Amino acid sequence: MASRHERLLEGARSEVRADRRRTGRLIAGLVSVASVACGLAGCALLGLGAGLPDLPVPTPAETTRPSVSPAPGPGGQATYTAAPDPALAEGRQWTGALRTSVGDISFTLDGAAAPQATANFVVLASDGYYDGSECHRLTTEGIYVLQCGSLTGDGTDDPGYQFGPLENVPPDGIYPPGTIAMARAQAEDSQGAQFFITYQESSIPGGYSVFGHVTSGLEALKQVAAAGTADGGPDGRPAIPVTIDSIDL
Repeated sequence: MASRHERLLEGARSEVRADRRRTGRLIAGLVSVASVACGLAGCALLGLGAGLPDLPVPTPAETTRPSVSPAPGPGGQATYTAAPDPALAEGRQWTGALRTSVGDISFTLDGAAAPQATANFVVLASDGYYDGSECHRLTTEGIYVLQCGSLTGDGTDDPGYQFGPLENVPPDGIYPPGTIAMARAQAEDSQGAQFFITYQESSIPGGYSVFGHVTSGLEALKQVAAAGTADGGPDGRPAIPVTIDSIDL
């Protein structure tokens, strides 16, 4: 017999509309260069690093509920027009693992503290949305994160919707090692599919929805970070490619 969360997931999939809305997305999906300084000259917090091209901030998508099954996008991933129902998070803790090209990264998700972000990740991961995608961004100065979830590999896409408001934001702006949080552009309701993992404690102003924490495998990310970016800068594609093969929940 199917479990309660499996039935809920199936219900959500049957409600999602098969219509992709592409919007230009700020490469980091977090903040623009002009918004919040990260404490480094010429660098903006989880927005654009020095030397990276400027990209438009996306227009928030409508927040209508899903209605029909998802359609396959590039690589066969499902695409949508609205965020999943927060009830899918079931108000509980979830456990799972990212199966990546650099090793397994186990995690927990907090469906009570961040129901919308957790439901979003659970549905996308269960549908295989992230499978085969590359973690496109590594920052190594001021803030210490690996950013993932872009199917295009350049941070300019979303799953066809954006959502808000923010959830479970650390009041002191401190994100401990292993924090899993939603990436976004300037607007608080511009969250989509992209997320970041801190591999070192980071002070990040502006507020980002924390919905999970790494429980094992963080050492693999630290090794990726130690190798730096492909171009040697403090903000760019990691020199050691990190591909999400699949996600277990």
